[in-house]
Amino acid sequence: MTEKPKRNKSAIQRRLIPSYIFLIIWSFFSVFPLYWMITAATNDTVEVARGKIWFGTHAAENFRNLLAAQPLWKSMGNSFLYAIAQTLLCLFICSLAGFGFELYADKAKDRLFAFLLLAMMIPGVATMIPLFVLISRMGLLNSVWGFILPQVSTPFMIMMFRNNSRNFPPAIMEAARIDGQTEVGIFFKQYMPIMRSTYAAAAVITFMNAWNAYLWPKVVMTDNRAQTMPMLIANLASGYTVDYGMLMMGVLFCSIPTMVVFFVLQKQFAEGITGSVK
Repeated sequence: MTEKPKRNKSAIQRRLIPSYIFLIIWSFFSVFPLYWMITAATNDTVEVARGKIWFGTHAAENFRNLLAAQPLWKSMGNSFLYAIAQTLLCLFICSLAGFGFELYADKAKDRLFAFLLLAMMIPGVATMIPLFVLISRMGLLNSVWGFILPQVSTPFMIMMFRNNSRNFPPAIMEAARIDGQTEVGIFFKQYMPIMRSTYAAAAVITFMNAWNAYLWPKVVMTDNRAQTMPMLIANLASGYTVDYGMLMMGVLFCSIPTMVVFFVLQKQFAEGITGSVK
């Protein structure tokens, strides 16, 4: 009686061996670019050009050259300021819109939401010039508001919050109203804590998009003192001769914040993407 289950278990394990091998190989190819980026940051430009894939001894030199060539800390501070401000404001506005679209009855809201989704069909470059003219006339060039206003509310984020709000229990709203809670109080005290997984997923997506943004900051940030990390990387790669070791050191510094944010919130990110609520 005990031998048959053991045989079935061993047979299942043998059938899974090809899957494990495939996943190991795929994981290697997925992780290798990250590994190469880290090792390249420790080598000089000649070693990087030759394709050296193990650690070198030029990390400190590349770091000193990077500090001398570009305002690293200023650019990183700008990126943190812009990304955090855009993330917080986008989460508040988009979650409030998704909350209203899903949990309040109105005949016109579906037509309005369909019209809102049409904005996802418009390429960003098509609105680049009108947005620049608007931001310029408002006097917001080289400012936080000039960076975040075009992305402070996106149709994708509103749709994400609306879809996940379908899992929000309506009985909680009814109970809160009976207890005398206002609609604003329901949003802050009931909706936001229950939807924290969705907030985490939206925060990861918004922060990464804001941190990695290049085209719009390049247009609206005309002062080098307001440049972001992607702009700094572009400056390092735009010379007649490129120091690849220094360039990869800059890429490494540019990648660390997004990796930290994702690894810290990866569990909540997975729950939010699947529409889970707690």
